[in-house]
This record gives sequence, C-alpha cells and structure tokens, in this order.
Amino acid sequence: MGLMRSWVESANSTGTDFPLNNLPCGAFAVGAGAHCGVAIGAMILDVTRLEADGRIEVEPGAPAVFSGGDWTAFMARGPAVWARLRAALTEMLAEGAPEAETLDAYLVPQAGVRMVLPFTVAEFTDFYAGKHHATNVGTMFRGAENALPANWLSIPIGYNGRASSVMVSGTGVTRPHGQLKGPEDTLPRFAPSARFDFELELGAVVGQPSCGMVSVAEADEMIFGYVLLNDWSARDIQAWEYQPLGPFQSKATATSISPWIVPKAALEPFRVGAPERERALLPYLREPGPMLYDIALEVGLVPEGGAETVIARTNYREMYYSSAQQLAHHTTSGCPMRVGDLMGSGTISGSEAGALGSLLELSWGGQTPLTLETGETRSFLLDGDTVILRGAAQGDGYRVGFGVCTGTILPAGDLPGWATE
Repeated sequence: MGLMRSWVESANSTGTDFPLNNLPCGAFAVGAGAHCGVAIGAMILDVTRLEADGRIEVEPGAPAVFSGGDWTAFMARGPAVWARLRAALTEMLAEGAPEAETLDAYLVPQAGVRMVLPFTVAEFTDFYAGKHHATNVGTMFRGAENALPANWLSIPIGYNGRASSVMVSGTGVTRPHGQLKGPEDTLPRFAPSARFDFELELGAVVGQPSCGMVSVAEADEMIFGYVLLNDWSARDIQAWEYQPLGPFQSKATATSISPWIVPKAALEPFRVGAPERERALLPYLREPGPMLYDIALEVGLVPEGGAETVIARTNYREMYYSSAQQLAHHTTSGCPMRVGDLMGSGTISGSEAGALGSLLELSWGGQTPLTLETGETRSFLLDGDTVILRGAAQGDGYRVGFGVCTGTILPAGDLPGWATE
C-alpha cells in the first residue's frame, strides 16, 4: 500500500508522521475541558465536535462517546466499532471527499495546542521482554554466564506499576528521593536519585476487557493501539530495594507516553515475525502469526540550553515477546484486564552499541560515559536534561509515526524537616 492522499495537504508530505494511512487518536485541551481528535498532517480533526454536531455517529441511537474528552468510552465499544469509525473518517478525509469544504471548520492546527492524556489509564504493567536489554543488564550484575534469569526464555517477566504516575508527553519529571545504599555505605541514606534514567519502550493500550484466560490471537484483538512510552527509572533506588520483590519506588516516579495512540489497524502492513528462539514456548504463548512490528525508534538527549544528540536508534522488532503475548500471559491467573490498561513492552535495545534503550546500557552502568554534541558527558540524567523518544514505521512513500514523547528532568524538591531529622 502506498500513500493514501487527503484533501488536508500537509497529510500528503512524505515526512509527516500523520498521513491518512495513520489517523492516530489523541485528546487536546479546550477551555477547562478536553476534546478527542485525530491527527491528520499538521492538523487535528475535532472528533468531539463532529459527534456533537451529528456529523459522525459511532453507533445508531447510542449515547455520545467523545463528550468525556478522551477515547476510553469509544474503546469500550469494541473492534467492530473501531473499524467503522476508522473507515468513515478515512472516507471523509480522503482527497476528493465531498465533505472537504464543510469539514475544514473542524480542523485545529497542532501547533500551539496542549495535548492531554488520550485515555483514562486503568492499570499499568511494565514488562522486561527485550532480550538484548535483559542480557546487558544481567551481564552487568550477574556476569555473562548468568545474564538471563532461568525463567526468562519461557515467560514474559513483568511487574505491576502505578497508573497514577502515567503522564502525557511534555510533562516535567521531578527527580525522586529514595533510600540509597552504595558500596561505600554501611547503612542506607535518604537522598535524591543520582542515577536517574530513561527507558525506551512501546506501550500497548488495551481496548477491551477480559474475564478469564485469553489466547494470543484474542489478546491481539483486544489491543486498541500503541504509544511511545518512557518508563523513567531510578537505578540507585532500585539497586537497594529490588530484592526480593523487584521494582517499587524506583519505577513509581513517572511514566511518560506520547499523546497519540497509533491504532493497531494502521500498523498492520508492518507486522514481522518473532526472533529465533533458543527454547520452545509453551503452547499458550505461541504466535498464530507475526505479532511484532517493524517500527524504527530513536532517543534524543537535549542538555539544558544545548543541542540535541541522538544517542540511540533501534527497532521494535527486536522484542522477544510481543504485546499480545504479554497480554495473554497476564490473563492466565484469571486477572481481569480492563479497558484502558496500559502495558509497557520493556526496554527496547538492539545488539549494537548505538541501539541501546537506556543510559544504564549506553554508559555500561556509568563506566563509559557518553559524549554529547555539546562536548558534555552523561552517565545518567542531569537536571534540565530533556529526553525525546521518536518512532515510525516506514511504508512506500509514507510513514506511520507516533510524534514525540518528551520529558524534562526537574530538580528534586526540598524535604520537610521531619524527613531529615
């Protein structure tokens, strides 16, 4: 499939993330509230206004779903409704559409608009499903021979995170305080994290609930779409707290997501197969077909007042377990999934030195600091640093992109007196 042309001229550029082939779903501030919108080129089509004016109807006779200002109620309607709206919007925005002149009034320039969370996050689960990342981290802490835990090749490892700390791109991230204990410390101390890090991930947005166990194929149908995701990580807090139950406060500071949910339907042309497996998966985790996507990803780091350095380039196809496999595994205990559940893929790293999705790996635990375009070096993030995630799948003369996911590190706040006495 090539570029699908639109009467919105900016959507026909080969460089835009948002051609007619994409139609990602977002939400933007309007007064004290928010409206749902679909990105098309440099513009946003105001779907909330279209519904209010009777220009679109999600289901005949059904209550409005976009008046709440996010996509949660719409996602709950299911895949058939998702497909119908996508088809209707594609027809309305296509080159030569008779509605073009009247629909122009429903377009809002993206420039200057404040984006908000595009859905209500029900729960957040983060996985550890990238083999290169898991091997690198394991090698640092356990040595190459014991890099991967014994269960890693059989099970998508994950932990339950905090939905309350999921934030939209552009929101500042305050450096966390926590208990720290370095090799030179006899006892732990309470201080701001000095080894604060990003994690390059893709987030799957669950659009349908489950009751009981679901197959990988069923799980795939439950996924509404994908976002870029940065699961900020305090490596020094984690080093002291993680045994025996894993990450807790070290991962609770913030999780940033891109403001646009790229629909799973837009990514269908870019499906790719699983990597070679050293160990056969149990039947319930086996793929019915290609479950990963060919999505090029990159990370930029911008020091305060300085120029950006692209510090990593990798691809989502490097993952060992897909989001559908992660979701299927999540349901095996009987855990009910909800509309609006968010699942982080785990850090996406490649096999090359420049394809690593965290500073922990890029600086090899701080032993080999990176040199930026400004001449500064980084082992971990400093206050004022901005991290930018980008991602796009490249088609024939078009790209399906996510926009950007950004966050700037703010200084740790002052502690109340009783916390230091």
